[in-house]
Amino acid sequence: MVNIGHTQHAVSAFQFLNPPHILILEARFYDDINDMMIAGVTDALDKVGATYEKITVPGALEIPVALQYGAQRKNGRSFDAYVVVGCVIRGETTHYEIVSNESARGIMDVSIKHNLSVGNGILTVENIEQAVDRADKTRQNKGGGAAIAALSMLALKQACGGV
Repeated sequence: MVNIGHTQHAVSAFQFLNPPHILILEARFYDDINDMMIAGVTDALDKVGATYEKITVPGALEIPVALQYGAQRKNGRSFDAYVVVGCVIRGETTHYEIVSNESARGIMDVSIKHNLSVGNGILTVENIEQAVDRADKTRQNKGGGAAIAALSMLALKQACGGV
């Protein structure tokens, strides 16, 4: 079971022929928030026996390009699903809207183009208190939620005959 907010999700319900191999893409900007998000992600992935690799990029705007690189990987084991995490906190300029909107759009574009199973855990919040509430795996656990979303989409993809 993984707690996400006030809801428990049975990760044991996921049935994969082989343990999935996941790429975690982390936009590392707020260290404490990211550490909490990654803890939620890895906890959920560990519960299904998934293996994973983590790559850190400077910010949320770099996530879509890194996702594309991961989808096009030529060396090493390919990835079955992807989890992206990061945090964008509103400031005094329009930069928040640009980063929030363009990172989400880019992630969706790459996901559709390459038929990827992606869980988007990029927090878009007003302040640090909201970020902590969402990132902490004992509270809203949005990192765990992003991992569950990626695993759910992978299970659906496999059920529909996808690789």
